[in-house]
Parts: sequence; structure tokens; C-alpha cells
Amino acid sequence: MKKAIILIGYQNDYFAEDGILRSVVEESSRVTNIIENTVNLIKNCKDILLIATPIIFTENYSELSDPVGILKTIKDVEAFKKGNRGSETIDELKAFGDKITEIPGKQGLNSFINTDLEKTLLEHNINHIYIAGTVASVCIDSTGRSAVERGFKVTMLTDCISGRTVFEKDFFCEKIYPLYAENLLSTELLNEVS
Repeated sequence: MKKAIILIGYQNDYFAEDGILRSVVEESSRVTNIIENTVNLIKNCKDILLIATPIIFTENYSELSDPVGILKTIKDVEAFKKGNRGSETIDELKAFGDKITEIPGKQGLNSFINTDLEKTLLEHNINHIYIAGTVASVCIDSTGRSAVERGFKVTMLTDCISGRTVFEKDFFCEKIYPLYAENLLSTELLNEVS
């Protein structure tokens, strides 16, 4: 079974000290050690395709005609704007350079919409994806469900996922993801592939 890891939302507006939306995921990210766990995973992961799907909007957010919820918040606070430091990948992941394939185009909750993610996975004969990143209840869940509907086996890397709160992250990992995916710690994945 060919595998890939999808990295969602590892951008400065969520994780940098001056990130516009840092406070949204800060507690959950700290408790989970999401950045440390993800860096360790990438550093020690061999023979698994690594893909990042950043969310980036144009300067006037014309893609978001009548946003609600988190997309409205993103537009209101002007997060993830193309050309701004906040939309860039965090330094910890940038350090891996070409080891991570970046697939642009994500402008919503689901990493498959408006991107070449599915095409890239199929070109590499991937049939099992592992998902890491943020936000647990939105982009992670949307992408996971969409992947299952497209025929991929999905595993959530629970120690590499953060939510808006610790409760939210734990609730999705314990109650929602098991309805359609498997849960695994990044260390367990590394044991499997080593």
C-alpha cells in the first residue's frame, strides 16, 4: 500500500509568534506538541510522499463571496493573504525544502477542492493517506471525509493535529475520526515504516 502524509495549515498565521490566528490554536498546539511531533515525523519518515496544502487568498479575498464561520473570520482579520508572511509555510517545515511537495490552490476547508491533490496522489499510486495539521474540526475533518469518499484509506496522526481548543481536538480524535478513519500517533507510524 503506497502512502502519503498530507500537511494542512502549517502556516505562519496559525503558528508564528505574530500569527494573526495563533490564539485560535495555540493551547491545543502546545499541549499536543504538534510542531515538534510533525518535525520529528518528517525528519525520520522515509519512502512516504509528503504534501503540504496551504490555504492562500488573493489580496481582496474575491474567492470568498459571502463567507461564514472560520472563512469569514479569516477574511475579517485578513489572514492567509497571498504575498504576506502569514500565508507562508512555517520555518520549521520550510527547512525541509523539496522533501515536501507543496500543492497550491486551497481556498476553503477541503484540501481536495480547487487543488491538484487527488491528481498528485493518483499519479503516485497512493491509496493510503495520513493527515496532520490544523484545525481538527474543519480542514482536517473536511479533507479526511473527502479522501474516504474518493476511495483513499485515511489515518489521522492524532499527535500532529491541533484544534481551536484541547477539548475540540480530543473530541474529534476520539469520537468523530473513528467513524471513517483510523487514528495513529506519529511515533507509531515511524515504527511501522522503519
